[in-house]
Parts: sequence; C-alpha cells; structure tokens
Amino acid sequence: MSKRFPGRRLSWLRLGVLITATAAIVAAAGVGWGQFTDARAAAGKASWFAGYVDATATPFYSFENPSSDAERSVILSFIVADPQESCTPSWGGFYGFDEAQATMDLDRRVARLADTGGHIGISFGGLLNKELATGCTDPVALKRAYSQVLERYNVDTIDLDIEGDNLADTAAGERRATVMAQLAAEREAAGQDLDIWLTLPVAPHGLTDEGVRTVEQMLAAKVPLAGVNLMTMDYGQSRQPDQSMLDASIQAARSAHVQLQAAYREAGLESGERTVWSKIGLTPMIGQNDVPGEIFSLEDATGLNAFASEVGIGRMSMWSLNRDATCSANYGDVTKVSDNCSGVEQHESSYAAVLGQNLGGLPRAVSEPGRTASAGAAPESTPAASAAGIVDDPATSPYPIWNSEAAYVADERVVWHRNVYKAKWWTRGDVPDDPTATAEVTPWTLIGPVLPGETPQPVVTAPAGTFPEWKIDTIYLKSDRVQLEGRVFEAKWWTQGDSPEAALQGADSTPWLVLTNEEVAELLSDLQK
Repeated sequence: MSKRFPGRRLSWLRLGVLITATAAIVAAAGVGWGQFTDARAAAGKASWFAGYVDATATPFYSFENPSSDAERSVILSFIVADPQESCTPSWGGFYGFDEAQATMDLDRRVARLADTGGHIGISFGGLLNKELATGCTDPVALKRAYSQVLERYNVDTIDLDIEGDNLADTAAGERRATVMAQLAAEREAAGQDLDIWLTLPVAPHGLTDEGVRTVEQMLAAKVPLAGVNLMTMDYGQSRQPDQSMLDASIQAARSAHVQLQAAYREAGLESGERTVWSKIGLTPMIGQNDVPGEIFSLEDATGLNAFASEVGIGRMSMWSLNRDATCSANYGDVTKVSDNCSGVEQHESSYAAVLGQNLGGLPRAVSEPGRTASAGAAPESTPAASAAGIVDDPATSPYPIWNSEAAYVADERVVWHRNVYKAKWWTRGDVPDDPTATAEVTPWTLIGPVLPGETPQPVVTAPAGTFPEWKIDTIYLKSDRVQLEGRVFEAKWWTQGDSPEAALQGADSTPWLVLTNEEVAELLSDLQK
C-alpha cells in the first residue's frame, strides 16, 4: 500500500515550476562545465611573441644577435615562388637557398640563433609576390617545395601570409590546404612538431569573405591549425575617422573571434570562447602604416598587449623588427614608410619589448613534454660552449683558420673555435672570441657556427687576359684593375712598384684591394653578358 502525505499534493503548476527550475540548474551546470573545460583547454596553450624580420631588406637585420628576450623568437619572411621557376622556393623572389647563404649568410645566422636558445619560424607569401601554392599548380612539386624549406632551415613553425591575389585564388587555397594537411600528418607520424599559422588581413568588421573561406579550406582539409594571425594594420576607409588604431585593432580582433568561433563550430572542432582566443594572433604594423594618417603608437602597443593578456590570445607579432627604431634626422619625411625605422619617436623604448611583455618567447610546440623539437628550435638548455678542446680543421672550415700573426682587413672572414667571424676593420693579433672584449672594441663580428658538411670555399679566379697582369714598372691610377696569378685587385690610389700580393696578406698600407669571391664572380658574369 502506498503512503500518502496529507496536505502536500503536487499541483500541475508546481510540477511545471519544478521541471523548469531543474532544467535551468542542469543547463547552468552544463554551461559551467563547458566554461571550465574551455578555460582548461585554453590554459594549456602558451602565449608567445615573435617579431617578423624582412629577411631580404637591406641592410640585413641581425636577428641572430637579439638585443632582448623579446627578440629571441623571430618569423623570417618571405618565402615565395621563384619568378622563373614557380615550383622553386626563393627568398622574396631574389635569392635561392644557396644564394641566400652566399649573400646573407642566412643558414649560418639561423644556426647561430638556435645555438643561443632562440627560435626561427618562416613565413610564406606576403603581398608582393606569388605564394608557392599560387605559383605552383603541381601538388607533388608543391609539397616538395614546402618540404625543402622545412628541411633546409630545420623549422617547426610556419606562417602562411595569404593576402592580395594569393587570397583571391580559390584553387591555390585548396592546394595549399591539402599539402599542409599532408605535411602535418607526416610530421605527426615522425613525432616531430609542425605549428601552422594562417596570417590574414582584417578590418574592424573582421575577416574578409575570402579570409573566412581560406580558414574553412584549412579546417575542411583537416589541417591542425595552430591559429589564425590577424594583420591589424592598414585599415583605410574601414576604420572610422574618430577611431584610434588601438580601438580599431581590438574591434577587428573581437569581430574575427566571432567568425572563427563559427568556423570551428561548423568544422566540429572545439569552439569555446577562450579556446578560440588562444588560436588567434595579432600583428600590428608598428609606427607609420602603409595608409597615410595611420600611426600605431607605443601607447597603442601598450593597450594591445593589455588586451591580448586579458583575453588570452595565442600569439603576438609585429611588422617588423627591422623597423623597431626611431628614424634618423636624415630621413626627412617620416610620413612615408621606411623598411628600417618606425617613423615615430621611440626614445629608449622598443615596440618588441612593449608588445611582447608578459608573453613567452617560444611557440608551444617547442616546449611540449614528450615531443621532439626540430634542430631549428631552442634546446632545453643552451650553456655557452667552451673553447677548450675545440680543434679547427682547415679541411672542414669554409674560411682560413685565424692566425695571430696574420693581418686581416674589413669584411675578411676567418674560422676560430668552429665559428665564423668577420673583421670590422684592420686587425692583427686580436682573438676573435676574446671574452673580455666588448662589442664596441672588438674588431670581430660573430656570424655563426661552421655548418655540417662545409669545406673550404674555392677561390674564384679570373681567366688569363680578363684584366691586365700586374707589372712592376706600370703606373696605376685609382680604380684600375689588375690580376696576379688569377686573383683580381683594384687600386685604391696612384701606385707604381707596389705588389698586390701584400693585399693577400692583409697589409693595411697596401694600395691594392683584393676583390672578394662574390665581386669577382659578379664581374665575370657581367663580362659574359
């Protein structure tokens, strides 16, 4: 027999209220749990800062010698399709890999930064050239081209800067996404990291339709995107006249966040608020932007860093480290963009320090436990190598071994303790790795380590008759060129009877300048045209 409780009947109204309240509690619990798991997932992703370096801009930026912790991680740009061979990667359309090493010492400088605990990422694309997937329509060749870059520079972080015509090319976007998925899967299978970032233009209203489509292509191809980096710059008419660059950038980030949440949700991926913020990067153009009147100030940088910390963005970058300095008085019109200065008075401040404040210097992939970082990534500890016991071998050194008795002239290179040094000025007897010499007084600049597989660089000589043979009784004027045993020399001033051979031995008083391998090769090339 069932028991009844007199005076406590449950009416339909009360039952409805109870059901509604219960549902609300369950829903609230679900929301709370969702927020908890979202926050926990986002907390597992470290925020990091890396400034872009325009690798081919002259003078070449010394990224291998970071002046602060904020510059220990850099994004070298841009790898693009070679103008003559569309499936061949090149630096800015100017240099192949070997040319970049010969001209810029790029391989050695990359190795130098890695040896000292820094990290290199590489950016593909940009506005002015064809990104590899735009120029190369053969999927097999395209994959090989990307792989060549990864292997050459031992990188585990790539940045796909897709804008302009590259962004409008739908077919290129499909090819790019397919190949990125393949490369990521291969790296995963090999236990190696590969962080893939997609960099896109943005306006205060968010990503363009083409930008959203590019993200969707990547997600549909199952590319494990590390994130989407927003170029918070060059807004033009999309920015309201009374809107600051900081406010426009924050609005752009919030608008893109909504779009990316929808894209991740549509792809069946985690789309919690904090998780999506952790997959967003912000990249302002420091100082004077390409659009007249748009100036991203140091105060804007402070505000953007605070916003990034508040919402938990995954990455902060800037264009570019080359420009992170006050323009000299000789640069007359700071309203015009310079490759080498910001266009604003920075006093003692740097944009890198401000934007990178409280952010780590390395991508998450480098520090994940149980993973194998690539050779381009920073090692767990990087104590300075001791010179004791290091033997320099002429057979495996690209330049002569430093000799305390020899004299060296500006730009001459030597090897000492398995590192390559370049002379700043005439020097004799100054040890290249003297630990007591400051940067101001040492006559040597450390470029980077001797690379595996290197051998002595062959001397480029001119065939007989290319230039007149030097004669002891001939008068030579400034800029006259002669050759002696195949080496080419140029007169620095009027001379007679002074043998060019003294220039080979580094004599500072010689009236002759010995031309470098690169200079001789260029002369011979010009003569053949």
